[in-house]
Amino acid sequence: MTTMQPMAVLGAGSWGTALALVLARNGVPVRLWGHDAGHMATLEQARCNHRHLPDSTFPDNLAATGDLAAALDGVQDVLIVVPSHGFVELIAELVPLAGPDTRIAWATKGLEANSGGLLHQVVEQHLPGRPTAVLSGPSFAREVAAGLPTAVTIASGDHRFATELAAAFHGSNFRPYTSDDIVGVELGGAVKNVLAVATGIGDGMGLGANTRAGLITRGLAEVVRLGEAMGADSRTFMGLSGVGDLILTCTDDQSRNRRLGLALGRGQSLTEAVTAIGQTVESVRTAAEVHSLAAAQAVEMPICEQVHAVVNHGRPAHEALDALMARSRKSEF
Repeated sequence: MTTMQPMAVLGAGSWGTALALVLARNGVPVRLWGHDAGHMATLEQARCNHRHLPDSTFPDNLAATGDLAAALDGVQDVLIVVPSHGFVELIAELVPLAGPDTRIAWATKGLEANSGGLLHQVVEQHLPGRPTAVLSGPSFAREVAAGLPTAVTIASGDHRFATELAAAFHGSNFRPYTSDDIVGVELGGAVKNVLAVATGIGDGMGLGANTRAGLITRGLAEVVRLGEAMGADSRTFMGLSGVGDLILTCTDDQSRNRRLGLALGRGQSLTEAVTAIGQTVESVRTAAEVHSLAAAQAVEMPICEQVHAVVNHGRPAHEALDALMARSRKSEF
């Protein structure tokens, strides 16, 4: 990958825009695509995404477009940054447009909405035989766009693709590390959203720092169990896309999933909480998907199970906490 070769970033929300800014600032020509053509025309005219990142001006080499075919024209590398529930639909749109040499990466965090499967499985099903990669880690869009120091993981089974993608993103304030554990990186990015709801509920109920630390630590154990059952490297969960992203999402109120938990813990309804947040909250869907995935893998994930009960079945938060504390005693490891 050279700085003269354009890259398409598909998804013009806060995270997609922030990653497009990183690439463009590093000298990579970027075509930022969004499904709302009118909104994308506004971004191109204003040279800024006022809706999500109003303080970040687009560099000259970042073009915004609502035309997917135009965004992909002559592009080898595509980065998908749409919510997980829209991932399959976008991949299907890429099938007739992607060339045989197209390389597909994504920074979407979540599971496939219908099957609860991992996103790389979706790509392999629709666009087989192409190099793939996932970018994940502790990274709030606003801080990335502001140029604050950030470290992430790029995982791929294709070493060349991982290395070249990392080179494109690597700048003075953005440091990517490479990995070959796509499964582990994807699971870390998905399950942490569910666990952030749990810690948010605890803090919303005023249960204190002890509870928060316990939920994060035991939540990490749940992710590791699921990952090992699915063939991931357990070391991945000790890294940026595992414990790093988990700590960030569970402890900072920039996290939409944590804010959802805070609202639920304070007695708001799910509808009220999601409406107040005003953006996609991945955990609403992911909680059910993780629940199904854990059942399919016969993996015990009690914290995620209780979040699923609260979010998707209306279980009162205090009952979920009682259920966790009433579990039988066991060895920690």
